[in-house]
Amino acid sequence: MQAAPRVTLDGQDVSLTDFRMGYYIDHSRSLSHAEIRSLDFVETGNRTTLGTSARVTWFKLTLDNTSGQKQALFVHLPHAYHLQSIGIYEERNGTLAHRAILDMDHANDSDLMYRGTAVYPLDLAAGESATLYLRSHSFSHQWFAVDVLDEKASRRALIGLNTDIALMVGMMLALVFYNGLLYFASSKKENIFYSFYLISGLVWIALSYGLIASAFGAYGSAVFKLNISLISMPIFLTLFMMAIFETARYYRTEHRILQGLLAVLIGFFIWGLFDISAALKPASTLAAVMMLVTYSVSFSLFRKGNPLVKYFLVGHTFFVVFNGIAVLFYKGLIEPSYVSSHGVGIGIMLEALALAFIISYRIKILEDIRASQDELKKQAATDPLTRLYNRRFFFSEADYILELAKKDDTPVSVMVIDIDHFKQVNDTHGHGVGDQVIVGVAQALKRHSRSRDLVARFGGEEFVMLLPETGMEEAKGCAERIRAAVEAARTPTAGGDIHCTISIGIAVIAPRSETMEPALNRADQALYEAKRSGRNRACVNQADNFEDAAAHQPG
Repeated sequence: MQAAPRVTLDGQDVSLTDFRMGYYIDHSRSLSHAEIRSLDFVETGNRTTLGTSARVTWFKLTLDNTSGQKQALFVHLPHAYHLQSIGIYEERNGTLAHRAILDMDHANDSDLMYRGTAVYPLDLAAGESATLYLRSHSFSHQWFAVDVLDEKASRRALIGLNTDIALMVGMMLALVFYNGLLYFASSKKENIFYSFYLISGLVWIALSYGLIASAFGAYGSAVFKLNISLISMPIFLTLFMMAIFETARYYRTEHRILQGLLAVLIGFFIWGLFDISAALKPASTLAAVMMLVTYSVSFSLFRKGNPLVKYFLVGHTFFVVFNGIAVLFYKGLIEPSYVSSHGVGIGIMLEALALAFIISYRIKILEDIRASQDELKKQAATDPLTRLYNRRFFFSEADYILELAKKDDTPVSVMVIDIDHFKQVNDTHGHGVGDQVIVGVAQALKRHSRSRDLVARFGGEEFVMLLPETGMEEAKGCAERIRAAVEAARTPTAGGDIHCTISIGIAVIAPRSETMEPALNRADQALYEAKRSGRNRACVNQADNFEDAAAHQPG
């Protein structure tokens, strides 16, 4: 049918962003203006999408100035950046008055192109009419928009271009930077796949929504090849799923399904390297298949109890819903709107945030596991009563300390500490008080030791201290401080406070010629000497010579 919608300009201010016009699909891609003007146009809105079968489409717009004054107008084609070429034919009174052809490969040479928008100036005297025939030649999908604005509205529209897209791309760049830091910290494959997914997504968003054109003035067939990112993005998403869910190890069936999807996507990617325009024609169908497969795999993993997949499903649901809307838009099955035309970008952004959360949550899980393992190691290495190291840990760490001392040729001293008359404490006051005494001695050992000293409880009332870079005199001084601190301490009981003393045996180790076992034997001999000499004292064993370090009688 003949569609002849006319747009009336009846006011002083002009900002027409919602009106009717006509379109005609030129399947031959060869019709001239003279041939097209006599054909029937189908009515549509000023924002329309016609899918992949309408690569060359003519749009007809008739403007009637009934405002009573001259109108200086600017016809905006805000999606011109994604086209191969635009032809603008202006008729006055049925005669071609002006023609402008804009080849996007040379768009920067034209005064009509500004930050990705083609702007065609048009003056209409009072009572005058003009008809515009707009030939839109797209690379793949035909989605078109036209606005009619006065000078003030035109400037405002051009200044505000792509601020929402710039914000979206900026957020994704921040995620790329953050995830890059995570990759260098953890070297996990999923981090690198996620980074490439983000990069592919932000390139496609910046390209498809005009940010690259607006920021860099880049248009045409060379820039159009960047649409390969639309195919690389699901490739990296699939690889991310395989890595983050460890499908190769735990979910063999799902892994094979994802491998099959990956093979198809890589095939399309290779095709796109040679003919991106042809590869994009089935892109909407491929996107639908990809969403169906990944969503099905995710649901299967959810049923099998994967702890991360529920968060992936939330983000992927956003991706599926918004991309589904976009697929319908690009196929020309639904009316254009902000959500439909920006559906892919919105879906990518929301899923990217969900994937970032999954990575962070997985890091938390791994940190919790590591902390739990560290706690188990600590429990296995420490005495539960005193929280000092136990005998097993002492010997493993002592060997390392002696190796360092041997390398640096520094002395090491070892002390064996025993609580005097401890059996009498247990028999008189009970094991509860005995445990309090042991804890009190352990606290004294920790207070009077250095951070590099190794303090352990060997069992019962016996303790051992290994003192790196410590000779005889320093070891004797340390022993005396500990002995005095224990002697001065009091342990409260129901029958009143009690105090205990300790005996200490000291041996200075020569790391180049002696190991831990014989050194401990010599320290034990010194301890027995301290016991025989009256207790509450420290004795030194060095080269089989015993020496009193303090000669205190028991209190």
